[in-house]
Amino acid sequence: MKNTPRRRLAVSLLSTALAAAAPLAAQAQGSMEGWQFEASLNGWFPAISGTTKFPSGASGPSIDVSMGDVVDALKFTFQGSFEARRGQWGLWTDLVYADFGATQQRSRNFSIGGGHIPVNVTAKLQLDVKSWIWTLAGVYGLKNDDEGTMDMLFGTRLLDMTNGLRWSFDGSPPNLLPPDGSAEVSDSYWDAVVGLKGRVRLGAERRWFVPFYVDVGTGQSDLTWQVNAGIGYQFDWGAVLATWRYLDYDFDSSSKLQGISFNGPVIGVSIRF
Repeated sequence: MKNTPRRRLAVSLLSTALAAAAPLAAQAQGSMEGWQFEASLNGWFPAISGTTKFPSGASGPSIDVSMGDVVDALKFTFQGSFEARRGQWGLWTDLVYADFGATQQRSRNFSIGGGHIPVNVTAKLQLDVKSWIWTLAGVYGLKNDDEGTMDMLFGTRLLDMTNGLRWSFDGSPPNLLPPDGSAEVSDSYWDAVVGLKGRVRLGAERRWFVPFYVDVGTGQSDLTWQVNAGIGYQFDWGAVLATWRYLDYDFDSSSKLQGISFNGPVIGVSIRF
């Protein structure tokens, strides 16, 4: 595993997060009896950015496509999370599926072999991006009082992506590059993550709250980090919330994916039982 600057930064951030959480853990309240559960169903509507390298043939150069420039349509998305805890300890999981796709006519939002495309070449590009993002983590309660809650989490995250491209060139493509073709690349990345999540309660009745989530990790990616925060309202049966979620990945230069980020609003509902 390469000791890159991004990877060293990730390790430093992980250590800082753990050190900052230690004093809070020492002050945490005693355990509550019985199991508690919370299930959430959310709709996340992110924009996507990043670059994918598609092989054009056995001996031809790769076609590098910028997803943020080509994909402008979110076909389908699903996000759900579940938490089970007893006292200060618990288990939390979050699953996201997203399907993006679009077609562009006479596009120049690509490069060939990592270089510039000839001035007389454009292409019809049809790009489809499917992603699974799954986080599984243990949680430890650091704070739970009238002001709010805070949990430390430590676990793993999987990013599984399948990107498909169909192209048809207008003009004269470089040698060894077919004028029409298709390619698909897929890969999975596992990373260890650590972070904090919780709520800051507002108002006299403590019904309004600010939910927050932040994590950072490294492993098969050079660095991944995520932030999610917004506003929510607590009912007797559960809560509704609206947040903004940003998830970012940096990869090694040899990876099929040259960095990727998801960025957009989340609307959700959670039920406790």
